[in-house]
Amino acid sequence: MVKYSFEFKLKILQEYLDGKGGFSYLSKKHGLKSENQMKNWLNAYQEFGEEGLLRKRQNQSYSVQFKMDAIELYQTTELSYREVANHLGINNPALIANWMRTFRAEGVDGLSKKKGRPPILSKKKENPKANKATLEERDRIKELEKQVRSLQIENAFLKELRKLRKQEAQQRRKNQSHESSTASEDPSN
Repeated sequence: MVKYSFEFKLKILQEYLDGKGGFSYLSKKHGLKSENQMKNWLNAYQEFGEEGLLRKRQNQSYSVQFKMDAIELYQTTELSYREVANHLGINNPALIANWMRTFRAEGVDGLSKKKGRPPILSKKKENPKANKATLEERDRIKELEKQVRSLQIENAFLKELRKLRKQEAQQRRKNQSHESSTASEDPSN
């Protein structure tokens, strides 16, 4: 993956904003792999200013709750991944898409998994009976939290659906009353 400098990104975007070419022309001119790269830079620049073009030196880690909030925002609104990312102050909309895919495949537990190689366990032997009880309790708590979160998302979805159906019914009643009033005014009846 090619990393582009801040100055390079700013130069290309300035050309675009000055009207010296479109996405396709400028991306070919400067040897970018695709014009989508330029579109992403433009979005980051418009949302976050010049800071949006800077490369992050350290990986940001997000809590499971933050990820769930992002997923819930995406599911309960008609916002795109990019709009959700902008709303949450994230420079990379693909993160939201990855979280959504992981959530659909593995649920809440998938969002809490750490990436990379697991640490080497210490060789100290502990009381296995004491650990077994606490592990079972933790598993049970995680399962209950997963169920609660799933029900919260379902509840939000159903509320939104109920609201939409109510609006549709009101619109139908309004249209019917309008049709009946125009039919009574029709002189041919």
